[in-house]
Amino acid sequence: MATSIWFWVGFNAFVLLMLALDLGVFHRRAHEVKLKEAAAWSAVWVMAAMLFNLAIYLYAGPQAGLEFLTGYLVEKSLAVDNIFVIAMIFSYFAVPSIYQHRVLFWGILGALVMRGAFIGAGAYALERWHWVIYVFGGILLLTGIKMAVRKDEAVDLENNVVVKTARRWLPISARYDGQKFWTVENGKRMATPLFLVLLLVEFTDLVFAIDSIPAIFAITKDPFLVYTSNVFAILGLRSMYFLLAGVVHKFVYLKYGLSMVLVFVGGKMMLLDVVKVPTAVSLAVIATLIGGSIAASMWTARGRGAQAATPAPAAH
Repeated sequence: MATSIWFWVGFNAFVLLMLALDLGVFHRRAHEVKLKEAAAWSAVWVMAAMLFNLAIYLYAGPQAGLEFLTGYLVEKSLAVDNIFVIAMIFSYFAVPSIYQHRVLFWGILGALVMRGAFIGAGAYALERWHWVIYVFGGILLLTGIKMAVRKDEAVDLENNVVVKTARRWLPISARYDGQKFWTVENGKRMATPLFLVLLLVEFTDLVFAIDSIPAIFAITKDPFLVYTSNVFAILGLRSMYFLLAGVVHKFVYLKYGLSMVLVFVGGKMMLLDVVKVPTAVSLAVIATLIGGSIAASMWTARGRGAQAATPAPAAH
């Protein structure tokens, strides 16, 4: 897809405008994001992505439209796993609900910068060295297998490398000071626990980007489509977090669906010079794997709920 520099300028201007409206208007005052607000914002971001998808389809044709949609679905699905980790971080550090949006806002702003740098480096590497695609494919295959066999265990955040490094080099306050990342105690400038949480959220996205960026390059090598689909998925992450954080633990089979998606796209990259998988087929496979794992999770959760609601037989 041939893209003018003005496409990039216009898109990034749109993103900055939306972020400014988000923080400066809609969330100027710290407040707890309720389910209704989260659902409304989730709908806004999905609708914006679909309208952009339609514009891509009309301007560049069906193939580019399919590539954007497939990439967006992959990134959106992988973001659910990210939500689970962020929820654990917030719970571990007992982050007040009214300050969680602020952490996610600045965390996502940092994620946009990191993803942009990763995408630029990845596009350059693929353009210059063809063998890099096999490296990306191998990363995805290994990550998919690791995700499938991974046991769900509580994360020991106190011994996390980011936490230990931050505590070693930064003076960190023992208490929150509203929604501030920095505070002053006894005349000394200190980071608040909220800043430590922000560092962890940024590090979490960095780890997830190692999987998600190669995954989308398996769908399309067009930097503009890779970047825009990533950005739309990330921009919707905050509202999706508040919408799903309380129920994401019920998606017990989602990690298997995601692992199969990573194995599929990794295999697609590894066999690129042998088998050409049409984008429409990739979209169908990915949608089936993600949708099937979510449906199976909901069915299982519903069965357990019905089982728990069944009264025990009376003792005689």
